[in-house]
Amino acid sequence: MGNVGLLYVGAVLFINGLMLIGKVPGKSAAVMNLFVGAMQTIFPTIIISQAGGDPAVIFGASGLFLFGFTYLYVGINQLYSLPGDGLGWFSLFVAVCAIVFGTVFLVHFLDPVAAVMWYLWAVLWLLFFLVLGLHMDNLTIATGWFTLTVAHISATIPALLLLTGAFESTGSNALWMAAAGLAALVFSFVMGRRAASTAPVEVHTPVLQAS
Repeated sequence: MGNVGLLYVGAVLFINGLMLIGKVPGKSAAVMNLFVGAMQTIFPTIIISQAGGDPAVIFGASGLFLFGFTYLYVGINQLYSLPGDGLGWFSLFVAVCAIVFGTVFLVHFLDPVAAVMWYLWAVLWLLFFLVLGLHMDNLTIATGWFTLTVAHISATIPALLLLTGAFESTGSNALWMAAAGLAALVFSFVMGRRAASTAPVEVHTPVLQAS
């Protein structure tokens, strides 16, 4: 289930990235957010209920709720045009939790790829906090580009490889993913700066209702 869920995390992050850069209307993206958000809350509940008290299984499933609640929050915000402040501060909570999850996967479970995934998600959710919680609208485009690129680096591609049994959590694979994530972050800020220079008007965040 984890690899299947990871695939659709990539899908919804890709849609949300396009939403942030203004290519997909918010209400159109809301449907995918609600679909994936529901999946990422129902399935972890089932997994935990059948875990028999296994701490490792419960720990792995618990992190899925962070994603599920985020996507449900985004979907509802879009449908009802709600302000995004609450979502922004929740994103800060997710970012902090993601650092903890990444460290546990690295130190306790010896899974460096999962650790890098969580660290990349920590950066991503921190950007959501800056845009939505602190209203740093100048970061909207950069956040959008990072969302749609890191969607594939940390979710879509690993999920497809894991589903085919062609991917292993090794130190070298983790380094490749970390390097790709860093390159995506640099690229995203370049794109954000380029957008600001070509459109000197104030950048708003209509897609996630930042204000």
